[in-house]
Parts: sequence; structure tokens; C-alpha cells
Amino acid sequence: MAEVKSKILIVEDDLDIAEMLNAYFRVQGYEVFTVNWGEDGVRAAQTVLPNLIILDIRLPDIDGFEVARRVREDRRTNEIPIIFLTEKRDRSDILQGLEVGADDYITKPFDVQELRLRVRNSLKRVSQASLTNPVSGLPEGALVDEKLSDVVHKSGLSLLHISIANLQVFREAYGFVASDDVLRAISLMISNALKETGSADDFLGHISPSDFVVVLSPETRVAFQEKINSRLQQSLDYFYPLNDREQASKSMNRLAIRVSEVPAVFGKYSSVEQLKKELLSRSQ
Repeated sequence: MAEVKSKILIVEDDLDIAEMLNAYFRVQGYEVFTVNWGEDGVRAAQTVLPNLIILDIRLPDIDGFEVARRVREDRRTNEIPIIFLTEKRDRSDILQGLEVGADDYITKPFDVQELRLRVRNSLKRVSQASLTNPVSGLPEGALVDEKLSDVVHKSGLSLLHISIANLQVFREAYGFVASDDVLRAISLMISNALKETGSADDFLGHISPSDFVVVLSPETRVAFQEKINSRLQQSLDYFYPLNDREQASKSMNRLAIRVSEVPAVFGKYSSVEQLKKELLSRSQ
């Protein structure tokens, strides 16, 4: 199975250092994003959602401490490990970095091999911890990949793809708390429907925050699919404030649930990543 590249965001105003780190970590097999200003670093963290941030403390606009503070305040990014780059081994910098949630720091001029090891170790700690979605509590990451591997390489299993369309639009209109409530409620409804119609061996997990996969037996698939279609579609209007429901029901960008069977998975895909890529392309 092809390995998914970890994403590193580098926030560094020294263009020579930024270019060197970009090239070095790309050669190491990472997907690298580089910005040179603190405000750009905050925005990039929220849009790229990197697996790790390498963050210079001295930046031309806001400093690295403020960048880290904002990253830690945002639910989407508050668990991303941050490695600070500091000009000198200044105790006050170290203490301030720890106060805003830095995971590690390294002093300039730094040994790039040491930085590589610190990056590797930070990512390893995160990968061992992130096996469930923080909002829904459902499996994600390696747990889902393991189950999808069974579907790709074994016969006799059915696969359903369930996606929440326009969740981002809803989030922009009503905020993160409301969109998290939507995700949590829909996850619970899917879980309950699976318990009612399926068996103990059935599986539900995330391949993205708004995309689910359900692995179940062919015998229970139809009953589950019918139940989940009717149950979810009827509930969507209630996520909107009462005054907005009529307008939302006519909008092209309203919340919607798409439930589709993925036929003939066994023998069709060479890897789990190929399967996930096709599923996520359907949600675009």
C-alpha cells in the first residue's frame, strides 16, 4: 500500500533557510508548505492542516508565539505538533514557547539531521495517538486503512460511502460548534442504524471529517442503506435555525447526505490509497 506523505508547514522569514528546509524535507518524503509571515502561517495551518509545524520565533509581522497561540486556540489545529526555531538558547524564549504549547524547539544555527529526527519523533507520537476522530469518536487513520485493506484484498464484504455535502458551507455560516454538532449527530445516527440492522463485525469509520465508510455483510447492506437514507434525509432541516429552514431547503448549498454502494471492490483496486482517493473524489 502506498504510504501517505505527512504534511509539514514551515513558517520562516529567512528565505535561504526556508528554501533549504523545503528542499530537504521534500527529499525525505514529506509534503512541504512554506510561508514567510506569521499571519500567513496561521492561515496556512487552518487550510493545509499540516501534520507538523516548524515555526520561527522571529517573524516580520506577528511573532511565532502569537502564531502558536492562534493555532492552539483553533479546534482544527490545536493538536498539531509545533517545533520552534529560535536564534539562541534563550531561557525566556523556551519558557514562553512551552506556555503556548510548543512540543519542541531547536536553536539556530541548527543541525538539520537533529531537526529531521525531532520531526520524525514528533510525527511518530502523533500517529500513535490519532486513531479516532476527536468530534465523532469514530475510528480514522490506521484503523480505517486496516479495515479497507480487508475489503480490497478479500471477497464477501460490502462497502458503503456516506458523505456530508456542504458541511463547510454550513460551518462558515453557523460556526464550528454548530458544524461539530451536525457531525456528531450524523455519526450517532449512522452508528445506531448499523447496530439495529447489522452485526458485531460491521465497521464504521472516517476517511475525512465529512466522509464515512461502512464495511458490512452483503446480507445486511440493503436494510442498513434504506434505514440510513430515510433517517438522515429527514433530519437535515433540523440542524438549521428555525428562521433559516425554509430558505435553506431551497438552497443549492444546503446540507445533504449522499449514501452510495461501492461495487466490486475486491480485485478492482491495487491499494487502499487508490480506493480512498476515488471515494474522496466523489465528494468534490
